[in-house]
Amino acid sequence: MTATGAPASAALEELREWHAALRVQFPILTGHPELVYLDSAATAQKPRAVLDAVHTYLTTSNANAGRATYTWANRTTALMRETRDRIKEFLADPEPDRSGVHLVSGTTEGLRTVARDWLTGLLADQDEIVVPFADHQANIAPWLEARDLLARQGTRVRVRPMPYQAGSGDYDPAALAELVTPRTRFIAATHVHHVYGGDMNVHRIRRAVGPDAVICLDAAQSVGHLPVSLAELDVDFLAFSGHKALALPGSGAVWARNARGPRFAPGGWDGSPDTTGAASLRAALDWLDAAGTDRIARWTRALAARLTDGLRRLPAYEVLGCRRSLAADSDVPGRHGIVTFRHRGIGSGDLGFVLFSHGFMVRSDSLCQGSAGEREHAVRVSLHVYNTPEEIDRLLAVLTTLQ
Repeated sequence: MTATGAPASAALEELREWHAALRVQFPILTGHPELVYLDSAATAQKPRAVLDAVHTYLTTSNANAGRATYTWANRTTALMRETRDRIKEFLADPEPDRSGVHLVSGTTEGLRTVARDWLTGLLADQDEIVVPFADHQANIAPWLEARDLLARQGTRVRVRPMPYQAGSGDYDPAALAELVTPRTRFIAATHVHHVYGGDMNVHRIRRAVGPDAVICLDAAQSVGHLPVSLAELDVDFLAFSGHKALALPGSGAVWARNARGPRFAPGGWDGSPDTTGAASLRAALDWLDAAGTDRIARWTRALAARLTDGLRRLPAYEVLGCRRSLAADSDVPGRHGIVTFRHRGIGSGDLGFVLFSHGFMVRSDSLCQGSAGEREHAVRVSLHVYNTPEEIDRLLAVLTTLQ
């Protein structure tokens, strides 16, 4: 993680005019000023530019891709190619001529495609993989499915749990280094944790596991929320969901470096691609670049710091994750727009209903966490570029009444 830098209040004041110009571009929010949307880790709202791009595509060029040579079909085929290239550019791919991008319905399908169509061909009997059992189920189930598929074919693969640091939710690179053996072939990791909001320090994983192991990154909560540079992340696969990055549901991608192991080539017949999703994704990446993912990250970290600073002053609430990051002026890393907490006397489901009665839309359940994660339900507030300091203050005011 990197330190939050300037205090949260200073960052919010500095970016206030920038933010005001962006928030008005989200028609679902301007059309419902009485509601506060705080569930962007589940899916993000869409700016007008994305909606307009979809409308333009559907009314000027709608056709199947790679199936014909008339003008609309050629435009759509070009759209798919340009979207894949745009993804590489957005992710600062250092070797775009070597890498590949496969458009998928989201992170879950992307990771499952890697597991089914690539990992099962890499692993041999007695090989080992590392799985993060306290992360999202989407970054757990595909690897166990691959292990079980291989077991039915007589290939035994050992699954080792990713080690975590006690109390923070971060990975433990020292313990991971001790865990790795010459048979460790594959590491599944997460960029930003979907419950704790912490950057999981992926750069430390490469140092811990050495140069040969393949690292596959779940970037569902980072792409579209903060700068993501493949030039700095020494990973082999990265999967993300377009709908969490301001694009339409059903869009996403898996990127492959193609430097370790066989070249990534999804199996089977592709069928008709989601052309509308591709149009939305390309427009969303353009919008995010124009807005500046660095500023988006500063804004959402500052909002999260404002919320955690308020919650730590309310004894009735327990904030999950690193305790040292709660104060707005803390010198330890803040949370990337995700704050998860519990009330010590009110069940999380009930608290979610109470908050919605006041206009706040939050997540309140098990949060799809794996078997080594939180055992009890919790309330998650997840933020994006369109949220405001006033919304955080309104939320804290309601939570204070429930002390």
